[in-house]
Amino acid sequence: MGFFLSENNLEGTIPECFRNLSSSLLQFDLEDNNFHGQIPQIFAKGCMLKSLRINKNELEGSIPQSLSNCEDLILLDVGNNNLNDTFPNWLGNLDQLQVLILRSNRFYGQVDSFDVTVSLTHLRIIDLSHNNFSGYIRTFFFEHLHAIREGYEKKVEPKYMEDVIGDITVNYASDLSITAKGLETEFQELLSIWTIIDLSSNQFSGEIPKILGELHLLIVLNLSHNCLIGPIPSSLGNLSELESLDLSSNKLEGRIPTELRNLGFLEVLNLSQNNLKGPIPQGKQFDTFANDSYMGNLDLCGLPLSKSCDTEEETPAIFDSDGDGDGEELNWKFSIVMGYGCGLVLGISMAYIVFTIGKPWWLIRIIEREKLTLRRVQQLANRTKNIIAWWASLMAMFPDVFMIGALGFKTLPRRRHRGFLKPPGPPLSTRIKTTRIQISVGAGDGMGAGGGSRLGGGVPSMRRPRVSLGQKFWFFFLGLGLELVLAHLLLG
Repeated sequence: MGFFLSENNLEGTIPECFRNLSSSLLQFDLEDNNFHGQIPQIFAKGCMLKSLRINKNELEGSIPQSLSNCEDLILLDVGNNNLNDTFPNWLGNLDQLQVLILRSNRFYGQVDSFDVTVSLTHLRIIDLSHNNFSGYIRTFFFEHLHAIREGYEKKVEPKYMEDVIGDITVNYASDLSITAKGLETEFQELLSIWTIIDLSSNQFSGEIPKILGELHLLIVLNLSHNCLIGPIPSSLGNLSELESLDLSSNKLEGRIPTELRNLGFLEVLNLSQNNLKGPIPQGKQFDTFANDSYMGNLDLCGLPLSKSCDTEEETPAIFDSDGDGDGEELNWKFSIVMGYGCGLVLGISMAYIVFTIGKPWWLIRIIEREKLTLRRVQQLANRTKNIIAWWASLMAMFPDVFMIGALGFKTLPRRRHRGFLKPPGPPLSTRIKTTRIQISVGAGDGMGAGGGSRLGGGVPSMRRPRVSLGQKFWFFFLGLGLELVLAHLLLG
């Protein structure tokens, strides 16, 4: 059962007659009216409320402590009023609370005096912005936010807040005005997986607690417009789900930690109006942020700012495993050089060990075998050259023998028949007609000269008898045999 009177321009004070309904109502919504005065003590024991929304009115005073009777309360929104009180410490009794919105009131004092060990473990959205809270941001405030720290391990299925509240959901409009990613956004349906911490526009001081880096499910973190000092904790680089980080208008100092490059889902980054110095990290999400993210930090340098870094203060080089940019190229080249160097050293070392301690006999045998083959080829070439030279010399020494052999074949005319030499006409008769040939052997230079049927030298020579065809063959083979014998004797 719910009671919905939002956006009706209602005026006056909240009637106390609602006390009788608190034990049966699940949702109570008076948002965006003109109610004024204090919130009455209408929440009796046995209160069944799961959602109380009285934001955007003109209410004053404090939140009634009787609200602690509503132990099943999940959503409390009293934002945009004129409430003037310290932080309600009794909220520690509301151990089912998931959404707490106190924004744009006049709350003041420190947020450090209530027991969170038994409370706020389910809190997912904390909006204390635009108040006058002061003091340090205590570590214990975040130690027991198990829904933000450990919820990722439980793999809870996402639900809308209206489904979480349950029962009458058809008429429930779960719109909330939340400052996320630098803009005040009105969510018509708020997913239960949304996790937001907004402490902006207060007077918080001291350093940013490192424990914030353990809130692994955090999506929006806004600590802007406070008096925070010290460095940006590198542990914020562990917020893998973070989409918006606003630390602007504080007194932070030191360098921007390169661990923030690990925030792969980061869409909004605002570090302006601080005292940060040094180079701006490059690569990944940092390549998408404009100058506005760093304005007011006079000692920052590097892209996207126009101020370049000194040579001694270059932008940190990044070496990536999954990804992209100059860091991957440097990593690739470095790997190639290292691999080549290691391989070269290993190869030289192995070769030294092999050739000094144990000779590679298989390699020696191959080399010797190749040398022997080359030597044999060279010897064969030399022998062939010698044979040709001796053959030419024999022809010079015994020209008549070769001439006689050649004349023996001169009387046998040959013709080609289908590519082969074949005697013309019918087979030769066994009767061979011999011709008379006058042979002259020159007594001068030993070389035959002349024409016709005579072989002439320089001077007359003795006559020889007729030579038959058989004798011609005999002379030819005799000369050839003598030449072979001489060649064998000379060449060994």
